[in-house]
Amino acid sequence: MSARDYVEKDYYAALGVPKDAKAGDIKKAYRKLAAELHPDRNPGGEERFKEVSEAYDVLSDETKRREYDEARSLFASGGSRGFPGGFDVGDIFGQGAGGGFSDVFGGLFGGRGRQAPRRGADIETAIGLAFVDALRGSTVPLRLATSGACDTCHGSGAAPGTSPKTCGICRGQGVVSRNQGSFSFAEPCKNCRGTGMVVETPCATCKGTGEQTKERTITVRIPAGVADGQRIRLAGKGSPGERGAPAGDLLVRVTVAPHPVFGRKGNHLTLTVPVTYAEATLGALVAVPTPDGPITLKVPAGTSSGRTFRVKGKGFPAKTGAGDLLVTVEVAVPTELTPEERTALEAYAALAQRDPRAHLKEVML
Repeated sequence: MSARDYVEKDYYAALGVPKDAKAGDIKKAYRKLAAELHPDRNPGGEERFKEVSEAYDVLSDETKRREYDEARSLFASGGSRGFPGGFDVGDIFGQGAGGGFSDVFGGLFGGRGRQAPRRGADIETAIGLAFVDALRGSTVPLRLATSGACDTCHGSGAAPGTSPKTCGICRGQGVVSRNQGSFSFAEPCKNCRGTGMVVETPCATCKGTGEQTKERTITVRIPAGVADGQRIRLAGKGSPGERGAPAGDLLVRVTVAPHPVFGRKGNHLTLTVPVTYAEATLGALVAVPTPDGPITLKVPAGTSSGRTFRVKGKGFPAKTGAGDLLVTVEVAVPTELTPEERTALEAYAALAQRDPRAHLKEVML
C-alpha cells in the first residue's frame, strides 16, 4: 500500500465514528462491526472485516492514531502553499525539508527505507460460558476463520519454484527519490508498493497476495473467577503479520449465563434461602448449598427477614483471595393454610401483645 493510499483511507468512516471519537466509542464500534462481519457469521464479509480490523489497529493505538491524523491533515491541505514547484504534500515521505514531514510520516511508513512489515491485526471473538465454568474455570475450543500465510507459496506470493525478485526501480529499498526544484523527496516505490520486492510469477492460489483464509481451532483456558463481559487477551493468536512480522492478539469476550440459584456480587457468591416464620423466630439449623457441597447454617432465634450471613471463602477465586458466600434468609409466607394451621395461627395472634408498628404512631406529618 502506497503512502497516498494510506492517508486517503478514512478509518473513521470505516468504523462509523466521528474524528473526535473517544477510545471507548472506537472500541465499542469495532466490537459491533467485528461481530457482524466475522467470517464465521458472514462468509461474504471478509474484505469488510479486514477493512474494519485495519482501521481499529490504527485508531486504537494512541501513537498510530496521532500520526495518522497528522498525515491526513497534511495530505488534505495539499497544494503548493508555501512550497516551491507546487508539489503535493501527500507525496512528502522520507527525507522532507528540515525533517519535519519525515518525522510525521516516518512512523507510518517505516522511515526512509523499505516499508516495514505490519504486525497482524487483533481478532475479537465471543464465547458463552456456564455459571459454574466461570466459577471454577474451563478449557474451551474455539474455531476461527482468519487470514493466514498461503499454504502454496508460504506467504511469499510467488508461484512454487519461483521467488520474489529485488525491485529494479528502487533496488530493494522500497523508496525512490524525486527532485522538486531545490528539494529532493523520497516516496514509496510504486513498482513494488514499498516492499522492495516484485513478484513476477504470482501464486495461483493466493493471486500473489501471500494470504488465504484459513480455519483453525485453538484451545483457550478460561481462568476461574472470570466475570460476565470480561475480555481475555491471548498474545500472538490473532492474524499473522506481514512477511514474518509478529501476529496480532486474540481477544476473547466472555458471556456468563445466569445460574438458577446463585448470583454474583463482585467476587462474592450470593444465595437467598427461604425459612419459615417458626425457624426465624425460634432459631434453626438450615442446610445451604455451596460450590463445595452443602453446609449447615445456624440461623439464630429472632432473625429478621432479609438478614445476610457470610460464609468465608466460598465465593469466586481472585488474586487477592477467594470471595465469600453471602446467604440472605427470607421468611416464606404461606399462601394457603390448613384448618389446623389457621386455628393455631389465630390462637398465636390472640396471645401476641407486641405491636410491631407502635413506633409509627408517634410520627407527626
